[in-house]
Amino acid sequence: MAEPAAEAASVLSSSSSSWKQSKFGKAIFAILGIMLTLVTYGVLQEKIMRVPYGVNKEYFKYSLFLVFCNRITTSAVSACALLASKKALDPVAPVYKYCLVSVSNILTTTCQYEALKYVSFPVQTLAKCAKMIPVMVWGTLIMQKTYKGRDYLLAFLVTLGCSVFILYPAEADISPYSKGRENTVWGVSLMLGYLGFDGFTSTFQDKLFKGYHMEIHNQIFYTTSCSCIISLTGLLLQGHLLPAIDFVYRHHDCFFDIVLLSTVATASQFFISYTIRNFGALTFATIMTTRQLVSIMLSCIWFVHPLSWEQWIGAVIVFGTLYAKTFLKNPPQKPSLPEPTGNGATSPVKQNPV
Repeated sequence: MAEPAAEAASVLSSSSSSWKQSKFGKAIFAILGIMLTLVTYGVLQEKIMRVPYGVNKEYFKYSLFLVFCNRITTSAVSACALLASKKALDPVAPVYKYCLVSVSNILTTTCQYEALKYVSFPVQTLAKCAKMIPVMVWGTLIMQKTYKGRDYLLAFLVTLGCSVFILYPAEADISPYSKGRENTVWGVSLMLGYLGFDGFTSTFQDKLFKGYHMEIHNQIFYTTSCSCIISLTGLLLQGHLLPAIDFVYRHHDCFFDIVLLSTVATASQFFISYTIRNFGALTFATIMTTRQLVSIMLSCIWFVHPLSWEQWIGAVIVFGTLYAKTFLKNPPQKPSLPEPTGNGATSPVKQNPV
């Protein structure tokens, strides 16, 4: 009777090892994908929104046009992926739920682009680290999740560090759209809007994946298709579509920047959805931390953004807290061996849903 039990234990051990390797591989894939696409995305969006084009030093001001280009590219790629994999194009969830994610995502991206007119990219990027807070709030409201007191303490420290970084910019780092200091009420308000909408987007995506067992391409296709319609409507109502097209026609380097931006934005959407589906919204927020640190350092070097000593302190508080959160995380519990049943067989191990 000992042999079957030993064999079952051996099979379980092999299965557990294979599962860990698979999970580790998925994590590496998600991290590298997010890092490469979003660091490139960050550099390009700052260049498009803050660096003038042409001899006359014209600035590109049509942020909703960037949203439209990004979403129509992503929608086309996801449709091709669905057709290539011979999966149904039918919606898995009610269409209005896709639209909720779409509207929230458009507002998130628009706030992000518009904020660059009033705050520098390092300020904007560090402020994104505070997305832990809206993720926790929306997670409590939408997913009925509960968090420990330590999580709220860490979130408070991140907010404190972000506040210091935003409120004490270097005197030399002035927005090209404003004559005053960067810490304008409008710029901060846009970042608060970004954080709120972004937290809702990732949390509601998490709910859709778990509630409807939908494929990544299905979710991306319907949300980006809704985004295309909404952003195009906004451009037409504002009268910005033709001026934006005229701008990129006159400035070919801007056209190529937008094409590359849309390409990496499309790739990042797949990596983001992949990460949220396999690891959840809060894990996604944690993975973004290192990417944001790399993006800030690269932006400071590439676009010569000086940082005040208060900003250095704020950055240390934020990233120190986020990395402390990672090290203080409780270790995962080891899978238990199957319990022997009365007839000497083993009962199956219950698997957690991924």
